[in-house]
Amino acid sequence: MSDAGARRAARATDALRRGWPLRIGGGDGTIDLIAVESARDAALAEFGSDDVLLSGERAVTLKLTNQRAAATPGPVRLAGAADTVAAALAIADPALDLAHPLKGPFRTMPTGGDAAALAAMTMARHAGLLPAFFVREASGEAETKVSADDVAALLDPARLEIAARARLPVEASESAEIIAFRSPEEASDHVALIIGKRDGQPPVVRLHSECLTGDVLGSLKCDCGPQLHAALHAMADAPWGVLLYLRQEGRGIGLVNKLRAYALQDQGYDTVDANLRLGFPVEARDFAIAGRMLELLSIPRIRLMTNNPEKVARLEKEGVEVVERLPLALPTNKYNEQYLATKRDRTGHQL
Repeated sequence: MSDAGARRAARATDALRRGWPLRIGGGDGTIDLIAVESARDAALAEFGSDDVLLSGERAVTLKLTNQRAAATPGPVRLAGAADTVAAALAIADPALDLAHPLKGPFRTMPTGGDAAALAAMTMARHAGLLPAFFVREASGEAETKVSADDVAALLDPARLEIAARARLPVEASESAEIIAFRSPEEASDHVALIIGKRDGQPPVVRLHSECLTGDVLGSLKCDCGPQLHAALHAMADAPWGVLLYLRQEGRGIGLVNKLRAYALQDQGYDTVDANLRLGFPVEARDFAIAGRMLELLSIPRIRLMTNNPEKVARLEKEGVEVVERLPLALPTNKYNEQYLATKRDRTGHQL
């Protein structure tokens, strides 16, 4: 783990969001990038390249890679694909696919550094941006530099520590305690809510990824809000429980990209295909964060409340012993029936 590397990666993430050039190095090459979503034509002219780097998932949607079901496609570089930001967005943003149905023909070429290209896609997701960049071989001086190892250091869950804690009476339990977790370079703070009193037995634990639309605004497109409140009441009925509220909106792709996925769902795509068309993996959340939070709370054994067996496997990989999986069944509505069916049929959720 490198403090200096994590700081470099944090500065690089900020540069991406601001539309500034960024140099990324890996073991097999170094490339210069500007994020398509935050770029401006004036900066692009100064950058001097019309090559575009896309994630493997987006490249599959555009039929630019081998689509074997078992393959995990890597980033793809398109030579001379776009000489303006608008042209690049027409390639990168699936919300524009209906307006620009004919794309290409494209000529693919070596990325210039596969490790660096993969790190760039991770940083785009971390910054909440579309995974698409203007790209060139590294040349001249670079104001902001980062390595693939630096990006890994930024995402290291070991950097997470307890920042604050306080008593917080909530509707489900007046004796709850809230605990905030923070890592030095991150803007988002994760939260645990402990309900009840420790009794030496494994607590009921719910991993709940942030959902502004469902948790706060009462969206009917998902079941996040009802699941959150049902879980809190189930914990209150148990001897004790812990809610881990993870700041990983939209399965780890961020709020803006989640809203883009919503728009694609309105066009007829399910939640899985919407994420893939955006250029993201189906599941981009980091459950190592939850493992670290439980470690800091000295909770090695849990009863996990989830309909997703993958969460059990991911937590056990982090050294957490899941002694029982507790399903969480709730009524559906006409807006989320398809969403819940997709979770069941395509991502393995079960009661």
